[in-house]
Amino acid sequence: MNQPAAHAPEVSLAQSSPTVGTFRERGGALEWSGRQETVRVEPWGPDAVRVRARLGGPVLEDLPGALLDGAPPAPATVKVEDGRGRVTVGALTVEVDAEGLVRFLRTEDGSELLAEERAHFWWPGPRLYTAVGNGHHRLEQRFAAHDGERLYGLGQHQHGRFDQKGLVLDLVQRNAEVSVPVLTSSRGYTLLWNNPAIGRVELAHNGTRWVADSARQIDYWITAGTPADGQRRYSAVTGRTPMLPEWAAGFWQCKLRYRTQDELLAVAREYKRRGLPLSAIVCDFFHWTHLGEWRFDPAEWPDPAAMVRELDELGVKLVVSVWPSVSPLSENHPVMEQRGWFIGTQYGPMAHADWPDKQVASTVQVAFYDATNPEARDFVWSRIRENYLEPYGITAFWLDACEPELKPGFPENLRYWAGPGLEVGNLYPAENSRTFYEGLRASGAGDDEVITLNRSVWAGSQRYGAALWSGDIGTDFATLRRQVAAGLNTALSGIPWWNTDIGGFHGGDPDDPAYREVMVRWFQFGALSPLMRLHGFRDPGMPLGPDMTGGPNEVWSYGEGAGAVMERYLRLRERLRPYVLQVMREAHEEGLPVMRPLFLEFPDDAAAWDVADAYLLGRDLLVAPVLEAGATTRTVHLPAGADWTDAWTGATYGGGGSVTVDAPLERIPLFLRDGARLPIAE
Repeated sequence: MNQPAAHAPEVSLAQSSPTVGTFRERGGALEWSGRQETVRVEPWGPDAVRVRARLGGPVLEDLPGALLDGAPPAPATVKVEDGRGRVTVGALTVEVDAEGLVRFLRTEDGSELLAEERAHFWWPGPRLYTAVGNGHHRLEQRFAAHDGERLYGLGQHQHGRFDQKGLVLDLVQRNAEVSVPVLTSSRGYTLLWNNPAIGRVELAHNGTRWVADSARQIDYWITAGTPADGQRRYSAVTGRTPMLPEWAAGFWQCKLRYRTQDELLAVAREYKRRGLPLSAIVCDFFHWTHLGEWRFDPAEWPDPAAMVRELDELGVKLVVSVWPSVSPLSENHPVMEQRGWFIGTQYGPMAHADWPDKQVASTVQVAFYDATNPEARDFVWSRIRENYLEPYGITAFWLDACEPELKPGFPENLRYWAGPGLEVGNLYPAENSRTFYEGLRASGAGDDEVITLNRSVWAGSQRYGAALWSGDIGTDFATLRRQVAAGLNTALSGIPWWNTDIGGFHGGDPDDPAYREVMVRWFQFGALSPLMRLHGFRDPGMPLGPDMTGGPNEVWSYGEGAGAVMERYLRLRERLRPYVLQVMREAHEEGLPVMRPLFLEFPDDAAAWDVADAYLLGRDLLVAPVLEAGATTRTVHLPAGADWTDAWTGATYGGGGSVTVDAPLERIPLFLRDGARLPIAE
């Protein structure tokens, strides 16, 4: 929550004619008031401001959002003259005219970065408030569009587009569709829509419009500068990711699902018998007694202490799946319902989805705990602590279905501790990861071991040690291609820890030669992703339920030829772990992403802004995944401003053009920047 700022006494600096608004300086911020509306422009870190606008009174200070309490200090000036208000913070200048229209300018030369735009010369203006009752409004914020502008970020989506310009995107959390309302513009600004309300953003060629279906005020943050500057500034005001635990930089093994303790241990033992690197293995869903009891079923996991002890001896971390949903059969359901720790409903029973559970033949109606309620977070963590952490030392958790996974998906029917579902619904995954982050830190077990694997995030989730994966996706080359753009936009949304299910999730036959090719190419991409994790629901699958499992999904499951290539990239990942951890430290200390669009390092290369099928892993390694069936060559754009060395052949190329290189099945094209030395070749 954002806490109220200390305000200096109100001082009227200038007043225009009775038909327009009034300017004042208040607490170091500029305020414009007119037509019952207040607009507040406040310095919020170097080269950045926060803008809030509300109808019917002063702006509210305690609404949920992504910004940390208070802003980093930055020199700023506030002036009112010639009927205009002006706030200057380093590279950014904000101008508000007598009618309350806001423009954002480069301080250096006065050129326009972004400007509000009226929908019509008469009505409505750039900010529209349509009453929906009880002080809430449907909010619209309009900005002018510019030809040639490119827009990136907005979380993780499966449309396959890198540049988001021309798209309409729902601001809502769904499996594989993750809303993080942060935009990076080729015009030199980064903008956060600091509002967890359900809505949408329209990035049309005739204007940009942000919409909140029901909220109390407009709230956004903007900074000027290069994309890298924007990432640094954004992470400073929303929180930087912790340092990645060293074990998490290695290889994670999982499948849907290992059903028993013996089955999971047999896989870990086999990796070690074969001499293959393995850092983590996942105990997936249905390992519990009942959904929402958050403990091992002793019938299938008879001695978790011995399991964890053996895994420790093998150098393998156990990651345990924790769902935020609670079955009515759970021992925790009555107390959680009585104490108001579930998400409430406006209409109908307190149930949010149907789901299978043990000891019943059909599905049951489950409820989700209210992660926005601090008492509910404390209770859930108490069960995690008592059932996983204290007896077994388990500190790594997979937070599945944390959108939350509603069925049906009607956020307007929900009532959270933090507010109505339409106003705060997108906040849920961040607050769910907060449960585990604060619990681990308070226990002393998570000082340098904080990471959760999440199916959804929101702005600021990174400060709670949240890693994101791309959800339940397909298993073909078209899906693989889409993941590159999804990962790059996630990176530009302030989430540095990201990965996919290597091989995709829904299906895939390990005995099918065509799928083996997909798996090999995906495995190469996974080895050069921020996190490397093999997962999926392989053929032949079983119906959804407590007994379900999928086909084999280990490195040796794909035949001798594919398996040999996959083993090669397991070892490459292991050699690159020191470099990966170095890049993770840059994310922790500077807020720079791990998986970087080419333009982040080379903003002056115009062609780099269009590259959606390659990226930099950190500063020094350019990765060009092979994304087409049967391909044995790959054309790659090498950014201007550096020399590039083929990591496999040693051939060196000047930047500023494209090269075509060999890419047989066993090779993913990799290029080293300006003579960087990394242990690529065996």
